[in-house]
Amino acid sequence: MAAMPNIISPLQASVVQWLVQPGQTVAAGDVLVILEAMKMEHEVRAPAAGRVTHLCYGVGELVPEKDALLNWELLAHIPRGLDANLASSLAPQVNPVTAATGVRADLQALRDRMVFTADASRPEAMAKRHAQGLRSARENIADLCDAGSFLEYGALAVAAQRSRRTEADLVQNTPADGMVTGIGTVNGQRTVVMAYDATVLAGTQGMRNHQKTDRMLGIALQHKLPVVLFAEGGGGRPGDVDMPIVAGLHVGTFASFARLNGQVPVIGIAAGRCFAGNAALLGCSDVVIATRASNIGMGGPAMVEGGDLGVFKPEQIGPSGVQHANGVIDVLVDDEAQAVVVARHYLSFFQSRTTEWTAPDATMLREVVPENRLRVYDTRVAVEGISDVGSVLYLRAGFGLGIHTALVRIAGRPVGVLANNPAHLGGAIDADAADKAARFLQLCNAHGLPIVSLVDTPGFMVGPDTEATAQVRHVSRMFIAAAHLRVPYLSVVLRKGYGLGAMAMTAGSFQAPLAIAAWPTGEFGAMGLEGAVRLGYRKELEALPEGAERDALFQRLLAQQVAAGSSLNMAATLEIDAVVDPADTRDWLIAGLEAGKVQAFGGPAIDSW
Repeated sequence: MAAMPNIISPLQASVVQWLVQPGQTVAAGDVLVILEAMKMEHEVRAPAAGRVTHLCYGVGELVPEKDALLNWELLAHIPRGLDANLASSLAPQVNPVTAATGVRADLQALRDRMVFTADASRPEAMAKRHAQGLRSARENIADLCDAGSFLEYGALAVAAQRSRRTEADLVQNTPADGMVTGIGTVNGQRTVVMAYDATVLAGTQGMRNHQKTDRMLGIALQHKLPVVLFAEGGGGRPGDVDMPIVAGLHVGTFASFARLNGQVPVIGIAAGRCFAGNAALLGCSDVVIATRASNIGMGGPAMVEGGDLGVFKPEQIGPSGVQHANGVIDVLVDDEAQAVVVARHYLSFFQSRTTEWTAPDATMLREVVPENRLRVYDTRVAVEGISDVGSVLYLRAGFGLGIHTALVRIAGRPVGVLANNPAHLGGAIDADAADKAARFLQLCNAHGLPIVSLVDTPGFMVGPDTEATAQVRHVSRMFIAAAHLRVPYLSVVLRKGYGLGAMAMTAGSFQAPLAIAAWPTGEFGAMGLEGAVRLGYRKELEALPEGAERDALFQRLLAQQVAAGSSLNMAATLEIDAVVDPADTRDWLIAGLEAGKVQAFGGPAIDSW
């Protein structure tokens, strides 16, 4: 046997219990003594096999740091490099296990509790949900997020109703307090995801799920993470009696959600019934995706009836047909599965430029505009013709029909596209179309997407009925939004480029875009050419009797106006930058997009309307 230096104390502590006595033989790793410091117990273990010869302190006595705890002698050779004076209090502990499972009791308690966060713990609720053709909150999240990427926050929360319900009841029936929150990846990018659970207290907003929401929104703002909200539910919850509050109007969720505006992409998804507070959050989103079976309203049936406004079924309040036509819903889909597909597609435009794409047949653009200058055509064919195949996502397609708005990719680059719609009011811009366009400009500007406008408009809509819609204020929003753009803007005039409407479609002036071109079919004027002839040549026309002779003069004068306002003449006077073969449009746009730069964002934010 060889002598060994003393076992020393790793810290200043009191002796709680000696587990050895003088003369006792111990193996390497055996616990020698329990010390206590700052209410925490520390085990001191034998670094090697040996025999205890003397205990230096008694139970309850204070041992200074690095003072000898006991004397002993080795029973075997000390491995090279082992510090015999080191008493490891960090060695693995032998933990108690449950007899039934062989798992520590605390770990088993967690496993038992986590069972109730899974859909499988509530088969009746899930069966009812699926019978309605709907998915659970967790099913939607699993579909949205890349496989295995979702990290849940607040899974163990329950409703704040312990004073009126048992703990077992709350755990079983109010999992996650009716809202699943966390961070997952969508198309490879970290994204905050929040989903109200309509199977838990009708998806109402409880005090604890408000706390969870606020936590996630703070993380999203701080770390600039996109947010996806599944907003189905009935608004505020009156049954959370554990919280010492009266009205709950002090919650910060709505202000926090609105604060994300312009900072990160925010997507709202509605399926089923989305009322009150849930609808308020939905309305703060950049884009609203909703199913055909959805109902969206600032008050559900109970609130409507409580205000003495009548008795209605949920299906009568804010049905999707109404909300799509009035502009609340940006993208109308068949079901939640399609909503998730659209959400992933939408988010992709704000994530990165792709390196692989398929270009459309460029020559088909030559046939988009009819040779007959009065013939209506579909400008969406032009949108598809300049965009990567399969990339186009139209927004607010049911509202503001005079202008199409879409997110697309051009050679892999995300771009926002505006296009007049000659099939509606001849392409004239009314209040709804102007509102739709102005907000789209804000959306692209906030998130740094270049903008392409395809122009074919006779101008702003006019007339007594139009002015009754506050047309003057609405259409002016296009000028104001364009004046604050920080992104490249390119314009292509497909046919008509008349008056103030054409200027609004080109960021306020033909000199405002990074580049402006026209197709050979382009025609320009300070106002509609037919109207210009009637007004400018009224005397000459009225000097002739009604009939063929007057009509012939009108057509000759109109032909002169069309020729004077042709694309070639506009380019010759440098009022536009170029006239391009329609088949070359995509290449022209790619070159322009490569030349443009996105400037720092200074606001304003994205209008909720």
